[in-house]
Amino acid sequence: MSSIADNIGSVTRRIQKATLQAGREPGSVRLLAVSKTRPAEDLKAAFEAGQVAFGENYLQEALDKMQALSGIEGIEWHFIGPIQSNKTRQIAEAFAWVHSVDRLKIARRLSEQRPETLPPLNICLQVNINNEDSKSGCTLDDLDELLEAIGELPNLRLRGLMAIPDPDQPEAELRLSFRKLASTLTKLRQGHPEAGPLDTLSMGMSDDLEMAIAEGATWVRVGTALFGARPAKHSQS
Repeated sequence: MSSIADNIGSVTRRIQKATLQAGREPGSVRLLAVSKTRPAEDLKAAFEAGQVAFGENYLQEALDKMQALSGIEGIEWHFIGPIQSNKTRQIAEAFAWVHSVDRLKIARRLSEQRPETLPPLNICLQVNINNEDSKSGCTLDDLDELLEAIGELPNLRLRGLMAIPDPDQPEAELRLSFRKLASTLTKLRQGHPEAGPLDTLSMGMSDDLEMAIAEGATWVRVGTALFGARPAKHSQS
């Protein structure tokens, strides 16, 4: 049975190989370990193997892990799940990145509630790239208006876009979904030079990270390939 350290090495090599094959700069793609439902000991093992960034979907679970791992310096916490309005304060206070901002109300609350003692909160706008009823995210048509409004919020740093394409679509269509998100970011960067760095594409998971990297991903979100199959779903927020 592979250890978490072995798995991190394997996934890191996959990322490096895909980055090279895509003709991109070494180190231009970062690994986000999707650690929802995983115990704090697994995150500690991953950190000791060199993994720094961890993505959490459930706020209370994440806060419990932050407490359990509070003695470890250097962990970078990313919130990647749907955001309820009543959870924004704790998210704004505890995380370095939020990948799942999908409406202006949430962005405003995160900006207002981000402590002045912390640097601006890095955010990505989540796009419902395949217009799935079951998925969170704004539409492509919403983006221009959202960017203009978020650009005026003082405590946020708009980094780019995130999407979770339908994994059941044919491979060619999945590739087109990644390509569409990448081309959208390019257009937004050209049309909104004031909006922020817009240097980030958060897309690709365990089974399709090579394809996502070929289409421009800068963060790939990997859970199963690092930690194994997830336990049964539970209800947390």
